Amino acid sequence: MIDTSTLSQDAELAHFGYKQEFKRQLNVTDLLIYGMVFMVPIAPFSIFGGVFDASHGMVPLTYMIGFVGMLFTAVSYQQMSRAFPMSGSVYTYVGRGLNSSLGFLAGWAILLDYLLVPTLLYVIGANAMANVLPSISQPFWIVFFVILNTHVNLRGIQTTARASRLFLYAQLSVLLVFVVLASIAINQGVNGATWSLRPLYNPHEFSLPMIFSALSVAVLSFLGFDAISTLSEETQGGSHVVGRATLLSLALVAVLFILQTWLAALLQPNLVQYPDADASNNAFYEIGRLVAGPWLQVVIALAVAISSAIANSLVAQAATSRLLFAMARDRQLPKFLRQIHPVNRVPQRAILLVAGLSLVLGLFFVGQINLLASMCNFGALSAFMLLHVAVIWHYRHAGRRIVHGAVPLIGCVIIGYVLINADLYAKVGGACWTVLGLAVVVFFKITGRSTEFKVTTR
Repeated sequence: MIDTSTLSQDAELAHFGYKQEFKRQLNVTDLLIYGMVFMVPIAPFSIFGGVFDASHGMVPLTYMIGFVGMLFTAVSYQQMSRAFPMSGSVYTYVGRGLNSSLGFLAGWAILLDYLLVPTLLYVIGANAMANVLPSISQPFWIVFFVILNTHVNLRGIQTTARASRLFLYAQLSVLLVFVVLASIAINQGVNGATWSLRPLYNPHEFSLPMIFSALSVAVLSFLGFDAISTLSEETQGGSHVVGRATLLSLALVAVLFILQTWLAALLQPNLVQYPDADASNNAFYEIGRLVAGPWLQVVIALAVAISSAIANSLVAQAATSRLLFAMARDRQLPKFLRQIHPVNRVPQRAILLVAGLSLVLGLFFVGQINLLASMCNFGALSAFMLLHVAVIWHYRHAGRRIVHGAVPLIGCVIIGYVLINADLYAKVGGACWTVLGLAVVVFFKITGRSTEFKVTTR
């Protein structure tokens, strides 16, 4: 029997000058799980200390503001995924909705995020495993995680989707255990804990610049809903499926982030900052030990290692390879990256390139969790800014003033404020990356290579 919905999607893709090369195997549930695994329901476990320090203990408030800020961006993604139902994410949306050169810069900016995210996840996983098996060096774990994930991704998107589903269930189980035991510990007054709204708002410590500075790190936990759009050409059911999964995954994960960080912060009533980097990096593991003893500390560390260095980096590698493929297909990156495996229908060379870069960078940045987190955020947030502008421009005659005007405008303001308050090293690194991207655009112009997209036949 012929799947007419798939034919319709393939024909829609052909309108933009592309042929269908991936297998359409994913439904809305697959995309929802993919997005949640990319964001990691237990993501605050690994960066809780850094956000706690930056926000002076108001971690759940930081995540609440982060959710609101990212919600505006998710709506913009939803609108553009309907207009341009193809791989490439923000690169495609800005390039086709605004300007092709700016589209390249948007893709270049988020490429910084996508290339560094797997590296960050391997570093987080290696740090977590050091709490479980301290006799094994962290570089060993980085090599192990890279090889494992590359093998799974090369087997095809359906294998990646099945693995993601299992990893999500495991994470939710560990989170449930923590929530129950942490609630019991607070009821018993462990470490002087009492039920209060202090982590949500502490008037003695609160300042807007401080919260937005913390947000520049915490927002990393939300990055991933955008990666759903990189699978547009592997999705069944039409372009609206991508937008629906994007919004739903963001909302579900936000609730989990706020709940777990509120409980964890209540168990640290006498702290507003950790004394050193080691204490900050291992903060949640110590909270687990405080709640239920060494066994929960080990369980949390294992959960972080598996969710970050295997589950999250697995889908991050998949998303990055699709972005590289989309840019190479439009001749914005070397053409060898557009090769699709004839059997598994995955961008094999792009996957291997991401694996190689992650291995080299992971070994170089061992232990540098907060620095890598800030660097990742800068690239993604810069791309999001361009996305909002593209929505305003592309839909300027559509007449839906709230969704296509007010929403992206507010999103721009929030993200711009976060970027202003970002870590200095992240700004410097991001600026250097942007300058390099501009140099590539100039090189294209000088050598006569066009950044223009294929003309649509609409």
